[in-house]
Amino acid sequence: MTQATPAGEAPNEAPDRDWRIIGLIGTGHFLSHFYMLCLAPLFPIWREEFGVSYAVLGLSVALMSAVTALLQTPVGFLVDRHGARPYLVGGTLIMALSISAMALAPNYWVILGLAVLSGIGNSVIHPADYAILGSSIGEKRIGRAFAMHTFTGNLGFALAPLAIGAMTQGMGLGWRAALLTVGLLGVPVVAAILLQSGILKDQARPKKGGAPIGRQVLLSRTMLMFFAFFLLSAMAGVGVQSFLIATLDRLWSTPLAVASITLTAYVAGATGGVLIGGWYADRHSSHFTFVTGLTALAIILFLAMGLVPLPDPLLPVVALAAGTALGASRTPRDVMVKHAAPPGQMGKVFGFISSGLPLGGAITPVPFGLMLDNGVPWLVLPCVALLLLLSLLCAGTARGGALRASRSTVPAPAE
Repeated sequence: MTQATPAGEAPNEAPDRDWRIIGLIGTGHFLSHFYMLCLAPLFPIWREEFGVSYAVLGLSVALMSAVTALLQTPVGFLVDRHGARPYLVGGTLIMALSISAMALAPNYWVILGLAVLSGIGNSVIHPADYAILGSSIGEKRIGRAFAMHTFTGNLGFALAPLAIGAMTQGMGLGWRAALLTVGLLGVPVVAAILLQSGILKDQARPKKGGAPIGRQVLLSRTMLMFFAFFLLSAMAGVGVQSFLIATLDRLWSTPLAVASITLTAYVAGATGGVLIGGWYADRHSSHFTFVTGLTALAIILFLAMGLVPLPDPLLPVVALAAGTALGASRTPRDVMVKHAAPPGQMGKVFGFISSGLPLGGAITPVPFGLMLDNGVPWLVLPCVALLLLLSLLCAGTARGGALRASRSTVPAPAE
């Protein structure tokens, strides 16, 4: 098994090799997110063909996400113990074959079981990806590597509905042919990972008697605060994505077209901003200061949209700026977690902390919907701002704990 280079040495300084690794991992991450959203566009077709309600249809996506979130941390332990590459190959193959097999499903309940199986495969992606990137990519490009990882995942989310819609509506393919096609796309990705596996490095094993390991790591104050940081950030982001249009309508009677453009501007800014954050993370060490400044800017902009009747043409501009600020803060956040993770523990750390993202998405919709239902839409965006403020407090506590821990072992890395 290929091990990562010792601490203090650059694991890989060749740009072409780094970008090959980033491309391999990013393509698998793209498929992971693509598969999670490729089922929802088929709900109207399945409702007619299988005679089930939309609530039951929603179980396919809900179970896939829930299984992914629940298994990420256990899989992270396995990744740290046995190496990331076999799990990455196996997980990607399980996802691809599960989606492909849905094309042969005789009824919806088989699809539901395959959705659970796909979630099992998907649970591997975050712990394995971050373990490989953290061990294989040189420090000069780790920010851009994490940024591309996030960007390709967001791209998968964005393209899945469009691709399935184009196949079933524009190209006239049946839903079975469409799922078989997109599912089989994972096979060459798995083949490429296998063929290029020599450049994917596993983590160095932690030394006995060194930093805490196992559950000690995850239950430390530092990691719990990073988990809360991710959870609260996700809650705020889902609140905006799910309810910005309805909130602007209820608050200011914003036309639907303007509100839709405003949301699109926010999502575009959040997606593109990730790349800005990656560029910054590779060139500067003040990661926490950067995250704090951008999150504070986003808080101010959300409060402006929620408390001040802005002109319609200005709303998309403000939303674009808020989205870009939050997106740019995400990659330095991930680099902070990497620096805080003890040697050889990156799989479980990222598996645990990133499970806060789907959990935040599950928590947010009901309370925010109740605000709108009970005639207090003015609370929505201030609550988003409050969640972001709380996330910053958690990030500051986590960073302080990481710095204290590093001083007691080895010299602390840059923020």
